[in-house]
Amino acid sequence: MLEDPKLVQDAIKAPAEPALYEPALDAGGARAIPLGRDDGLDRHTRRDLRKEEIEIARRFHGGRMWPYAVAAFGCFALWVSFFPLAIMGYVNLPLACLISCIIATGGYVTSHEAMHSNIARKGEKLRWLNEAVGAVSTIPIVFPFSMARIMHLEHHYHCNDPLKDPDYTDEAPNWWMAIYKTWYNRQPGVDGSIHHYKRILSEMGTPEAKRALKETMLLQLFFMAVLFTMAWSGYAIEAALLWWLPRHIGLSYIRFYLSWAPHHPREGKTGRYENTNLFKSRLGHVLSMGMQYHIIHHMYPGIPNHRTKHAYYAMRHILEARGVDVSPLPPVGAPAVKGS
Repeated sequence: MLEDPKLVQDAIKAPAEPALYEPALDAGGARAIPLGRDDGLDRHTRRDLRKEEIEIARRFHGGRMWPYAVAAFGCFALWVSFFPLAIMGYVNLPLACLISCIIATGGYVTSHEAMHSNIARKGEKLRWLNEAVGAVSTIPIVFPFSMARIMHLEHHYHCNDPLKDPDYTDEAPNWWMAIYKTWYNRQPGVDGSIHHYKRILSEMGTPEAKRALKETMLLQLFFMAVLFTMAWSGYAIEAALLWWLPRHIGLSYIRFYLSWAPHHPREGKTGRYENTNLFKSRLGHVLSMGMQYHIIHHMYPGIPNHRTKHAYYAMRHILEARGVDVSPLPPVGAPAVKGS
């Protein structure tokens, strides 16, 4: 039984920012996530919990977003500078490769905020900045922002749907198989991620979808042209270490930590409080890019990535009451549950 939508409306006494509930203000169609299944709580208890949940979410919604822009443009400029510096022999290639891997991976975090228009929304003065941050952030992984945004919002709309969720191909029974699939799904002839993306875009048939397909083709051609030209000019190693390898490492890292880890196991988990699980990352909060608390993002996409951890602890008691397994991330100062 789905939660009565009227409960949500009753719980809201004042108008709230649309980003509290939708994956992006600009997107049309259905809500990002379905309401949760019946958890055994009576109507009034669920209404009160929902009301408190919304009020807590409001406190963490928005905030200073300029650091995302600084990080996006600064890292992109540094990465681009590696190419002429490497050709002139002024850069340490192994170090540049490591930094390029970090930039390729971390760029998805800055682009992710732009996907949800958290930097600036349509009609705002800094809308151009939102779009620019998204555009430069995903170039190192050869994934145009137009494609990335549409696919990510589709993931929100149809989270864990085996046919409609673009990221469902990342599902695997365990962590080591998940890592293997991040590579396997990119192989020629495999019905992996990019094939699902293209199928979904073709089925959508919108001008935005057609533009995303075109920009994907153009960026991939540019990527191949750069690699070919550098290799032809005697800089194949430089090209491989600055773009080809960081791209693949970045994609695998993103696929594992941003897709598999917070959603496994996917099958049948489509409810509001069950489509994303909490987990304890051995690499910590920063290196997991905040995905330990990804449930907060699916519930309230308008809460920036750097505030999801604090939002989780503020509404942890509500999540627990709604049936979420919160044991992997106990209250601050409390001992972790053995085996978590």
